Amino acid sequence: MRYTGPKVRRSRRAGMALTRKAERVMERRPAPPGQHGVGRRPAKQSDYGRQLSEKQRIRWYYDLTERQLRATYDRARRRPGRAGENVIAALESRLATVVLRAGFAASIYAARQFVNHGHVTVDGAKVDIPSYVVRPGQTVAVRERSRRIRAFVAAREGVYADEHDAAYLDVRREELSVTLLHEPRRAQVPVGFNEQLLVEFYSR
Repeated sequence: MRYTGPKVRRSRRAGMALTRKAERVMERRPAPPGQHGVGRRPAKQSDYGRQLSEKQRIRWYYDLTERQLRATYDRARRRPGRAGENVIAALESRLATVVLRAGFAASIYAARQFVNHGHVTVDGAKVDIPSYVVRPGQTVAVRERSRRIRAFVAAREGVYADEHDAAYLDVRREELSVTLLHEPRRAQVPVGFNEQLLVEFYSR
């Protein structure tokens, strides 16, 4: 079941901002949520606890259900290379993530909503499936009829853009379009996950 509760609370639990609002709030309240989160020395985690925590952080960051993340891992471990790096590459190739990385949405939740509502095309054809896997060479764009929406006007002005563009994307902000140049490499993904803990969790 997909989480629909407070994003700030989940961000504080994960120890990383999942939305821009969470980023502002966590500057003032970085501790985990709840009455026991402030001023308490964190308990020592077991290996299982660390693996579970990192798996949850990855799942929450990409807004996935447990079933989706497990299926992504199962596909990744059958591919050549390191399973953890393959998982991150697959998650970064999802349509919703590409929309986010290109700076067309303020959060993964907004990116997912834009795709669901039919505002996004892939190679000129409307695609409304956030989990759609974008292939190298494909171009993702905001539909012409949607570009007058306030959020996309802000996106064109660079309001949601990261400080550094992802090296595997060719972003044309004025056109609200982006092309995936090649499969994302782990070193190019600007998120500090320890994906090996995810592999260990699912390998138990």
